[in-house]
Amino acid sequence: MEIGSPQIELVYKVFAQEFKINRTPVVDLIEIQTKDPFKVLITTILSARTKDETTAAAAKRLFESVKNPRDLKNISEDKLQKLIFPVGFYRMKARHLKELPLVLEKHFGGKIPADVDELTKLPGVGRKTANLVVAVAFKKPAVCVDIHVHRIFNRLGYLKTSTPFETEMELRRTLPVKFWITFNSYFVSYGQHTCLPVKPKCSECRVSGYCAFLWNNVPTVKPPKNLKPKRQKS
Repeated sequence: MEIGSPQIELVYKVFAQEFKINRTPVVDLIEIQTKDPFKVLITTILSARTKDETTAAAAKRLFESVKNPRDLKNISEDKLQKLIFPVGFYRMKARHLKELPLVLEKHFGGKIPADVDELTKLPGVGRKTANLVVAVAFKKPAVCVDIHVHRIFNRLGYLKTSTPFETEMELRRTLPVKFWITFNSYFVSYGQHTCLPVKPKCSECRVSGYCAFLWNNVPTVKPPKNLKPKRQKS
């Protein structure tokens, strides 16, 4: 696939179909189950550097005691640590969760903001988390880039970027806005099940015909002439 190729339309359709078959990413699952931006935000914070299975179990334990920001205010940081363990960086995340209701009250009237820049003012919320909350919880266009999104867009050849931040900026420029709300969910799901970080399941991949990674690493696989990516100068 060439950089910025319109063939991304076909890839997106396949990923959307696969999303309906595969296990739903944990943040999307929480949104489906609760329709609660607060719980989507909390789950997204917990999910950083943590497998979905671990995040889901921690979120379940936490939400038995914490239903809203007021509950976070009334629970101790030590108790929060015990509830969310063993998510990655659980001590730091517990501290951020404890600080969250105070910041919400001071700046946002106790409500979860629906704007990326405002969300990044919350403790423990970076651009990736903010974009995901805007897209999943509020169904507003946002470009959320995690390691799955960064990896797959570069493997396809749609982008040539070095960091997730560069990928976000390029996708804002090249990816049609109509995909922004759902593409992260679809790409993350595909990255968890098929386009794995190590040993991707290329033989099972339905978009292998558009994938520059496969063409460049398996000499017997030849791309269609009209889809062959431009060679990058080293």
